[in-house]
Parts: sequence; C-alpha cells; structure tokens
Amino acid sequence: MGLLDGKTILVTGVLKDSSIAFHVARLAQEQGATVVLTSFGRQFRLTEVTARRLPAPAPVVQLDVTDEDDLAALADRVREHTDHLDAVVHSIGFAPQSVMGGSFLDGRWEDVATAVHVSAYSLKALAVAAKPLMGRGSAVVGLTFDASFAWPVYDWMGVAKAAFEATSRYLARDLGKDGIRCNLVAAGPVKTTAATSIPGFEQVEGGWDERAPLGWDVADADPTARTVLALCSDWLPATTGEIVHADGGVHAMGV
Repeated sequence: MGLLDGKTILVTGVLKDSSIAFHVARLAQEQGATVVLTSFGRQFRLTEVTARRLPAPAPVVQLDVTDEDDLAALADRVREHTDHLDAVVHSIGFAPQSVMGGSFLDGRWEDVATAVHVSAYSLKALAVAAKPLMGRGSAVVGLTFDASFAWPVYDWMGVAKAAFEATSRYLARDLGKDGIRCNLVAAGPVKTTAATSIPGFEQVEGGWDERAPLGWDVADADPTARTVLALCSDWLPATTGEIVHADGGVHAMGV
C-alpha cells in the first residue's frame, strides 16, 4: 500500500529529469498517486518529453502562472483528466539574472517585480486557481530556499522567497476554514536547471555537505521530494503554515 494511494496531485515545474518537481512526480506515482503536470510556452514540449520518463503516463496542461486567462482556465483544463485534486505542488521560481549574482544594490524594480510575481505571488494565484477542485484534507505544498538568511548571490530571489514564505502563512490562514493545508519545504541546494542558472550558485552549495549533520548530496533530489510528498499525504492533517527543512540539518547549525 502506497503513501498516496487514491490521491491525485497537480505538479508544476517539471522541466528536466533533474528537476525536483520531476522526482516529486515520480515518487508520487510510485506511492500510488495519479499525477497531472503543468507547463507553458516553449517549455511545454520539454515537459511532455520529460514526462515520458515517469513510471506512468501523466498529462500536461497549459499554465503560465502570470497569465490570468490560464489561471482562470486551470480548473477546467484539469477536469479533462480528473474531477478533483488532493494536492498541488508549487515548484516555480524565476528571477532575471540582473537581480542575482551579487548585484543586489543595482536591482531595478521592473526585474524585481518579475521575481516577486513569478516566485511569490504565483503561490496564491495557483492555490486560488486550483481551489475549485480541492476539498477538506487537500494540501498546497511549495518549495523554498530558507529566506531567514541573506545568502551569497541569491539577492532579490531571496527577497522573493521571503515573500513566498509569508504568502504561504496567509494562505494557511485563509484556506484553513475549507480544510486545505498550505506548507513549504525548505530544501538544501540541489543541482537543478534553475539552480545552475544562478550566477555564482557554487558559493551557496559549496561546503553544504560538511556543514550538514546528516550530510548532503547536491545531486540527490529524493530527500526533498519525499518531504514534499509527506506533506501531500494524510499523515500531517493538523500541520499548516509550516516550513519543513530538508537540508541535512544545516539550518540548525551555527557557523
């Protein structure tokens, strides 16, 4: 019997098989869930190709989280494949390179606004768009990179993640009356396409394994994916507004 038998999960952010979202989708299927993916634009075809590497077929529906028409159409598009969602996984983030890599003081509002829109506001937008398909016991789970600290080179993406974490708490407040949980997983660094696009990201990941009491493998997305799916399951029914760390324990260590 799988942890997610009978569940249907919407997973965003699958691009390549190195994506954390890919491993979330793969493990979800292995644990008995039906998975629906989202993608958009030029990435859509890439997501379809990557989806073929999953253990079971997974449909891909159009969703640009910054497009109001796509958001309004999401529930109907998902209904073509299922009549409900037990969990929604937010694995979306983007900031122009001009506001990362050590150029914090030079950040222009137009670029910062893009980072906040895609990487923070989209959590609320996605939750509201998927809400018609969700009921009591459903879960929204997002991926963050601990915004308690000012990380090297992360710059305005770090600010966007701080907004993302605050957004999750407010969603937990406002969705709670409908029995919907909202939690985040603060992952350690994983070598994904998104991570490697951050100029100087090796400054963040360097030495993480040595600082982690449990150790840390930047090439292994499974620990993070497993934590996401635990929050999607029925095993944390009274947990909401929480940030669960899957980082080998680095967050709890002093310098």
